[in-house]
Amino acid sequence: MRELLSEKLSNYAPSQLTLDFPEAAVLVPITDNPDNPEMIFTLRSSRLSMHRGQVAYPGGMRDAEDESLLVTALRETHEEIGLPPEQIDVVAPLSQVMSLHRILVTPYVGVVPEDCPMQANPDEIESIFRVPISFFLEDRRERTDALSYIDNTFYVPCYQWQHYQIWGMSALVLVDFLNAVYDAGIDILEPPK
Repeated sequence: MRELLSEKLSNYAPSQLTLDFPEAAVLVPITDNPDNPEMIFTLRSSRLSMHRGQVAYPGGMRDAEDESLLVTALRETHEEIGLPPEQIDVVAPLSQVMSLHRILVTPYVGVVPEDCPMQANPDEIESIFRVPISFFLEDRRERTDALSYIDNTFYVPCYQWQHYQIWGMSALVLVDFLNAVYDAGIDILEPPK
């Protein structure tokens, strides 16, 4: 799995946003099963003040002592789902996105062992779940949301997996990953026909 991701992302130029907003970072964890790779998501606690009860990638706000946004992503992943940094093989960043709360988020793709134990931090995470990447490549979206960011509108898929809805910023990062790695051709600049 590492080889495929490295090959595809080595020629990928993630977009960088020149915005003076608070920074955060997330990990886009992919299991190392080459035949059936899965993406790992979290369901955020309903007790949180921001993005409560929403599906998200593990991650969070940059602390002043974090040397880099990658350090932020790894630290937050360990805090939220108990996955130690040494279990994560970081491949590359994806394009930066801006949250609705005006936070600049940098996603990092990382390969993790398929059988890695994870434990949700109950203060932040209600559950951890996995979705086969093949499910997203079929593009069986439930709907398409028109999301406005600064001067742009993006037409972002919403996917239903079991009782989880993957939408918004998480879906935006997901589509960037699918297009960069699998040439999925999911157009977010035009409304679907």
